[in-house]
Amino acid sequence: MNDLYKDQKQIDGPVECLGLKFPSEQARRDHFLKLLAEKLRDPAFRKTDGFTAGTDDAILAMSDPPYYTACPNPFLEEFISHYSTKYEPASNTRHVEPFTADVSEGKNDPIYNAHSYHTKVPHKAIMRYLLHYTQPGDIVLDSFCGTGMMGVAAQLCGDRRVVESMGYRVDAAGMIFERVDDGAKSDWRRVSKLGARRPVLNDLSAIGGFIAYNFNASTNVHALEHETEKVSKRLESNHGWMYQTLHLPTEEQIRRGIKLVSESEKPNLSEVGQSARINYTVWSDVFSCPECAHEIVFFDVALDHDKGGVRDDLTCPSCKAKFGMNRPEFCGGSNS
Repeated sequence: MNDLYKDQKQIDGPVECLGLKFPSEQARRDHFLKLLAEKLRDPAFRKTDGFTAGTDDAILAMSDPPYYTACPNPFLEEFISHYSTKYEPASNTRHVEPFTADVSEGKNDPIYNAHSYHTKVPHKAIMRYLLHYTQPGDIVLDSFCGTGMMGVAAQLCGDRRVVESMGYRVDAAGMIFERVDDGAKSDWRRVSKLGARRPVLNDLSAIGGFIAYNFNASTNVHALEHETEKVSKRLESNHGWMYQTLHLPTEEQIRRGIKLVSESEKPNLSEVGQSARINYTVWSDVFSCPECAHEIVFFDVALDHDKGGVRDDLTCPSCKAKFGMNRPEFCGGSNS
């Protein structure tokens, strides 16, 4: 089992974790890996419900304690004890009215699209609830975290740019205001304070928990870029031939190309003729003309290349009939 973090560059400068100070992130990880290894040798710990079916070496290689462990996290109680404050009903003065506004957020944010997952919720939608009900430093728990969007939302509550992009106003002191419109006039009402919340994420799905960790962990951007380039080059070397094609080939070149692909592990079509590269493939719906029933490739007839949009009216290439976008009946086909 390879250590997933062995090539991770150390972050210069001291870091603090659970009240302890370390000279670097790697030193922090080494310290807690030693504690986790001791835990793994405890038979009682391994009898925890839902314990990972893996060797000690595999669990340690995949873990970044105390933030993420590839088994039930033994540091969770310590985390809550260190960062939480005891609830005292007699002295509690916080009173928050129920959140009653409609929430609508799109699914085109790069963070949302970075990894698909069922029942995924846009993090900005979650941020509105966190800003309403919590304060900076509060611990928030998501026991069914999926890919960890609640954790992303909790951390981005401390990002002024993201909060302001949602329509809030943030003053110099970090106070967050939202616009209130009562019909007669509009005004700004204070709703929260800028600052990250502390998320605790958990999910029964092992891959969900792993994705959630990677969405929320601190990342060395330069190291990530370097590793991404290495993977891209390796993929290009091993599978780039699959995206080759011949430009205006003759029948003889097609036959030679087919033979080359069938006989070579990594064929190069430039040996046969002028090669080209497929950068992307456009898939289109196929409709049936309401007049002559001829199949119509939507992309071919609907796209207006000059305006860069979709035409309001379509023309059947067979019978030349014109009709609006709402008339063609989808026939269930597709075309590339």
